[in-house]
Amino acid sequence: MDWFFKFPDMSRSDLREFKKSVDFAFTDFSRSYGENIENFFEPLLMFLVSFEKFFINTPWPLIVLGMLIFAWIGSRSILIVIGTFLSFMLIGYFGMWEDTMSTLAIILVATFLCISIGIPVGIAMARSNKVQATIVPILDIMQTIPSFVYLIPVVMLLGIGKVPGLIAVCIYAIPPIVRLTNLGIRLVDKDVLEASDSFGANYWQKLFGVQIPLALPTIFAGVNQTIMMALAMVVIASMIGVKGLGLPVLQAVANQYLALGLMNGLAMVVLAIIFDRVTQKFGLRLQKYRNDSKD
Repeated sequence: MDWFFKFPDMSRSDLREFKKSVDFAFTDFSRSYGENIENFFEPLLMFLVSFEKFFINTPWPLIVLGMLIFAWIGSRSILIVIGTFLSFMLIGYFGMWEDTMSTLAIILVATFLCISIGIPVGIAMARSNKVQATIVPILDIMQTIPSFVYLIPVVMLLGIGKVPGLIAVCIYAIPPIVRLTNLGIRLVDKDVLEASDSFGANYWQKLFGVQIPLALPTIFAGVNQTIMMALAMVVIASMIGVKGLGLPVLQAVANQYLALGLMNGLAMVVLAIIFDRVTQKFGLRLQKYRNDSKD
């Protein structure tokens, strides 16, 4: 009756050989193609480094002014603008300016990449049920697999550095923008599409003139979630060489520095709140404009 109480499993020797074969196969792949993959991502590394240097070397009043303009254009709320100003003043006063700029750079680059890849994929999913059936399980895996697991192949292929961290952030943050782009386009009223057909609009005219404009509030909700998830990944990305607010938090955990961890953690919270409120307000304005245009 042992079989009833003990699940039949692979023998230890067979399991060991299976693991070895997987490890050796991936090691051989990384040795054969690792350099080509690194060369492929070299322009991305140069772009990220240039972007980070731009934020760090730009005089702080210009950065603060740019963030205030961004907050006002996105939210049209004086309270959010004042909160943004006070937040960046406190971040700089407590000596976290450079780390914040590094974090801001990788978050913006990651968000740009996620939008550039995610929106076209979401459009393709909305256009074809077969594409949706193929992509959805991949998104499910990306959202449920532990972050540390997909760090392993990324580090084996690209080593420690900014690009592996950026790729890890993008893998973690891209699913919301893909899902909500797909959802937003599918939710466009069919009567509106039929009206555009009656005026002789082709596929691209319907897509860029009708579907995407009407889906923008939902798409912006995806952008909001992508930014939040990218910020949540900062600490884990710091484990593989990404500079920013996550690195002091990691050091604080290792050495039990409470003040250091709290200060940098709160700085990340402040960035998250600013981006969340601004993108939410902008999305609500788009939604209001959409409802007014329907009326």
